[in-house]
Amino acid sequence: MTRFIHWERTAPLRVFLSFVLLQLCFLSGVCAEQTNVFRISDRQPITYERMLDDLKNVRVVFIGEVHDRKAHHQLQLDLIKALNDRKVPLSVGFEMFTYESRNDLDKWTEGSLPVDIFIPIYYKNWNYPWTLYDDILFYVRDNKIPSIGLNVPGEITRKVSVSGFASLTQEELKKLPPDVGCTVNEQYMQFIRKAYAMHGHGGKQFRFFCEAQLLWDRTMAHNIIAFLKKNPEKNVIVLTGNGHAWKKGIPEQVRTISEDISYKVVLPQIPGYIDPQSVTAGDADYILLQ
Repeated sequence: MTRFIHWERTAPLRVFLSFVLLQLCFLSGVCAEQTNVFRISDRQPITYERMLDDLKNVRVVFIGEVHDRKAHHQLQLDLIKALNDRKVPLSVGFEMFTYESRNDLDKWTEGSLPVDIFIPIYYKNWNYPWTLYDDILFYVRDNKIPSIGLNVPGEITRKVSVSGFASLTQEELKKLPPDVGCTVNEQYMQFIRKAYAMHGHGGKQFRFFCEAQLLWDRTMAHNIIAFLKKNPEKNVIVLTGNGHAWKKGIPEQVRTISEDISYKVVLPQIPGYIDPQSVTAGDADYILLQ
């Protein structure tokens, strides 16, 4: 009993020392090629190759991002390339495109849609500069990797965030999957505060914001599962903002719809927000250290 208590009391110190040593290793450049991933399940630094071995048979891999950080998109592209090189039967799900863009994405990955026509389609779906995502989009096109638009039409989520899910008209509801509801509980609101670094924001306005996020998460989960049912031989890498990639975001909605689908969550390191000291196994599975 004494040994057990001693072990538990020293665990935070061991994690901290491991993290410090790992950072020193990266700063020195000695082991940047060897240990650049933190595995959260056992709180250990591992190699990128070991992470790939863990991920290659997982049906859905969520890899998060801060939308305007090019380095995060490079991490996403690196993971897509690495799994594709290992002959994993890949597809890529994009938060950046709505499900209404499925035909355009199909034409793009088939190579039948010219760049000058596809770029305006991209901007119709997403506000961030094309140059942040172009390398990923060219790679899926050049390698004929099926791509999925996951998102809800922007006008719907904007309306929900301002006036709530109950404000949607019957025509707007028809644009959503039939099993998508929007019951927000206190646990989900706490998750949203953490995921989006929000504190306070009480009342209806915050509840409506939570409803919009849940609608987003639930719809993207539905579209992931619908694709997998039609393509049982495929695995999906989901590119999405960190707030949606956390396990209580889209992954939780995938789990509630279908417990048979395996998934893992990979997040980029953001010191003070996403790092080995603060993220738990209830949040993610791996942190990509930078």
